[in-house]
Amino acid sequence: MDLDLVFLGTSGSAPTSNRAPTALLVRRGGDRLLFDCAEGTQRQLMRSSVGLPDLDEIFISHFHADHYLGLPGMLKTFGLRQRETPLTVYGPPGLRELFGALKLVFGKVSYPVNVVEVRAGEALERDGYRILVYPVHHGVSAVGYALVEDIRPGRFDAETADALGIPVGPERGALQRGESVTLADGRVLTPDAVLGEARAGRRIVIPGDTAPAETVRVLAEGADVLVHEATFAEEERDRAVETLHSTAVQAAELARDAGVHLLALTHLSPRYFGPELLRQARDVFPATVVPRDFDTIEVPFPERGEPRLVKGGALAEGPPVKVPAA
Repeated sequence: MDLDLVFLGTSGSAPTSNRAPTALLVRRGGDRLLFDCAEGTQRQLMRSSVGLPDLDEIFISHFHADHYLGLPGMLKTFGLRQRETPLTVYGPPGLRELFGALKLVFGKVSYPVNVVEVRAGEALERDGYRILVYPVHHGVSAVGYALVEDIRPGRFDAETADALGIPVGPERGALQRGESVTLADGRVLTPDAVLGEARAGRRIVIPGDTAPAETVRVLAEGADVLVHEATFAEEERDRAVETLHSTAVQAAELARDAGVHLLALTHLSPRYFGPELLRQARDVFPATVVPRDFDTIEVPFPERGEPRLVKGGALAEGPPVKVPAA
């Protein structure tokens, strides 16, 4: 099951010439989950290799304008396409009130829009994973999200299966799914006969805007990827405290303490270019990256390697280059 993160907007409160405001797309198999939807997000998707998919779910972390201003335009575009499938938008308490105001902008659309207010402690169950909702520290109604996959069955031991006389076919599939089987000779075999120890799923933690918070550290324990804001450099720590944001060093300290595999810094103030924050963070936690817009992070299963940043991984491909015949 493929899992990756597409960074559509990595700037803070305002866009720059190189960075759009906050938006992150998580792709897991056929699922497309959008976390925050800043101004211009639909255009960022159209500029990328992803295109503008008919998203089923959008998750808003809080109601500062740089995290939701892209919603009206995107909802209107879906309507112009004559979309019919429902769209669900999640967010902390206050989301329904926000949508009451936004409907004056995007008007009537051709599809149902479900508005769901979520609270810290909730878990949204999905096929093979769940979205955890937890509190952050930003001074307004705000939540963070974490995608946590289910525990996976252990690795199937084909040699042991052969030795036990388990035929190739449905019986092996049932055992891999954790089900007991009865063979033709009457023997009943349980999954532990051919499966190794259960394997952990993957965990992606996305707090949104926040000052350093213990809830984030706890949710990020051993996470594959922590996507944490780094609005300020260390010399602006007082400003970070005042605005309930984080510095790059504070994010790195949290990632180090939580033992995450990879820290991705985002929500950079327009005053920074990125390398200066990366240097400060890596002095504390070397496994840090600062993605740019259209970079991706691939997240393999742990036994297949570490998460890795792919620069320009979601850039739209240009027209094919024709090579003249020899």
